[in-house]
Amino acid sequence: MNKQQVSKQYIVVTACKNEEANLSDLIESMVSQTIRPALWVIVDDGSTDKTPEIIRGATKKHNWIQSIRLAVSRRDTGLHLTRILKEGFEFAIELSMRNDIDYSYLSNIDGDIILEPTFFEYLITEFEKDPKLGIASGGAKLIVGERIVHAKVRVDEPSGGHMLIRRRCFEDCGGILESSSWWDATLKRKAELRGWKNRRFEENKVTHKGEPIGADSYWKGYLEHGRRAYRFNTHPIHVMIKSTGYLFKKPYYIGIAYLLGYFRGFILREEQIEDEEIRDYFWNKWKKIMEDKS
Repeated sequence: MNKQQVSKQYIVVTACKNEEANLSDLIESMVSQTIRPALWVIVDDGSTDKTPEIIRGATKKHNWIQSIRLAVSRRDTGLHLTRILKEGFEFAIELSMRNDIDYSYLSNIDGDIILEPTFFEYLITEFEKDPKLGIASGGAKLIVGERIVHAKVRVDEPSGGHMLIRRRCFEDCGGILESSSWWDATLKRKAELRGWKNRRFEENKVTHKGEPIGADSYWKGYLEHGRRAYRFNTHPIHVMIKSTGYLFKKPYYIGIAYLLGYFRGFILREEQIEDEEIRDYFWNKWKKIMEDKS
C-alpha cells in the first residue's frame, strides 16, 4: 500500500447496547462508504435484544468488521460509556498493530446513526486541505417521529457521535481520558490547547434516529448540561453568562435548568474532573468570552 492510500485509511469504533432497531441501517451505510474503514470494531455493551445476532452476521460477511461483547451491566451516558469507548479504541489499535493495518484517522460512530455514502470521503478531503484540522464531524438531522429536526451547533463543535480524528491529534492528546464522563468534550479541548482545529461540516449530514422530544426531555437535558459544567470546573461567572443567554432562547426555562444543574453539583459536591489542564481551561474560559466581546 502506497503513502497516498495510507493517508486515507481510518479505523472506527461503535459502542452499542440494544440497537436492533438501528444497527442494520448503520452497517448498510458503512458498507456503502466510498472509502471504507480499514477496520471497524463494534463494542456490544451486553445487549439483551437481537443486536449480537446482527453483529455476528456483519462480522461473518465482512472481514474488516470485528466485535467485542461485554458482560451485561447498567449503562449510563457518562463514565461507563467513556470506558467502553476507550476499551474499543485500545482493541482496535492493538488489532491494527497485529495485522499491520496502517491508518491516519480514528472515528467514533454511534449505533443509531445513518451515514451518507460519501461521509468519510468528504471529511478526509477536508483533513487533506488543512494539516492543522484535528477533529471533525458532519452536521446532523434528527428524525423524531415524523419530524426532521436539524441540529444547530457551533461550527467549532464537532459532534462526538459521528467524529473523525486525525491520528496525530489523537495521540498528541493522549487518546481518551478515562476519568472524564464526557470523552468527546475533553478530547476537543485538549486538541484546541495543542493548536489543533475542531470543525463541524454542517453540509455533510448524518441521520440520527432520536426519541420524541418533550418539555421533560429539554429540562433534564439542560440540568445535565449544568451538571457537566460543574464537573468540568467551569467558573460561576461563565455559568451565569451562559444561563442568561439561554433565557433568550426557546424554551425559555432551559437557562433555569442549566443553572440548577450546576448548583446541584456544587451543593452535592459531585466529583469533578481531575485533569488539571481541563480544569484550568474551563475555570478561565469566561475571561476569553469577555475579551472576545470587548
